[in-house]
Amino acid sequence: MQQMNPTAVTMPTNMPGSSMPREESYIENILRLNRGKPGTFYFSFDNAVAGSNTRAVRGVVEAAGRDHVILRDLKNNHRFLFPMIYFDYAEFDEELSYFTQTP
Repeated sequence: MQQMNPTAVTMPTNMPGSSMPREESYIENILRLNRGKPGTFYFSFDNAVAGSNTRAVRGVVEAAGRDHVILRDLKNNHRFLFPMIYFDYAEFDEELSYFTQTP
């Protein structure tokens, strides 16, 4: 069985003449590109009750927009809508898709 490098990145082809549009590497675009891949998503809230100002969701991205992300919990299919201002980071279980890098 081949082990995957957790930091490896798979890059889609954005070749000239390709039908795939070039997108910029904003977080919401990266999340959208990796829809359905399992991971843990971390959020923190400034004005929450003491002791409950962080949240980790084990799930998959269903959708992502400029200011929000919709996650589906893997255990119970519960869905969350989080504003991106609270997003800290994500850890994925498999290789990530990313945009072609050009100098």
